[in-house]
Amino acid sequence: MLPRLIPLADGLACVQHPMKVNGVPVTTRMTVIRLTDGSLWVHSPVPLDGQTRAELDRMGPVRHVVAPSLMHHLFVNDFARNYPNAAIHGAPGLSAKRPDPVGLKLLDKAPGPWSPELQFILFGGIPLANETVWFHAPTATLILTDLCQCWQGPMPWAARWWSTLTQTRDRFDMPLHVRWLVRDKAAARASANAILRWPFERVIMGHTAVITHDAQAQVRHALRHVL
Repeated sequence: MLPRLIPLADGLACVQHPMKVNGVPVTTRMTVIRLTDGSLWVHSPVPLDGQTRAELDRMGPVRHVVAPSLMHHLFVNDFARNYPNAAIHGAPGLSAKRPDPVGLKLLDKAPGPWSPELQFILFGGIPLANETVWFHAPTATLILTDLCQCWQGPMPWAARWWSTLTQTRDRFDMPLHVRWLVRDKAAARASANAILRWPFERVIMGHTAVITHDAQAQVRHALRHVL
């Protein structure tokens, strides 16, 4: 049986899960970080099957589960049920969209219990998404969900069509539909500049590719639409 958790660096791993969004077959990615106290921080949960849970439990105790945007939250209740001692954190506005996660803590600007290892900002100007963007200093990793995308490799025709339409097929960019959602360009510009101040060397996204070369230059180029 192939492992579900794919290691990317020491204490950093991910899981890819196939699903459909509006009829388009995609993969979504869960990112897992082991904090210095040994506990796990889980970003953008995927369904929690037996194998995934066993591998997570071997890596460490799950203590923080993050629904990072108003679009990436579907499977948070799997973790809430299976890890009752874990704190469930959500993007601003999620409690209105999803009142069901018990004890949901909305992310704000205050340092969290994962500080200083992890920092985040709310990417401004795109209220329909309210995406939180994260930086993990020990592995120099920037963690996005949908803000930037790069769809690579073999995929069904509908996914190829969608990624071509949104201008992210085999290229790292801010998708066309995300650009259309910008309502306050000044706020988006301020957030983009804040991201570029982080010294990241790797970019993990919610879908398909992981960027491991020229990360700063690629992110700057992708965010040119709001800079």
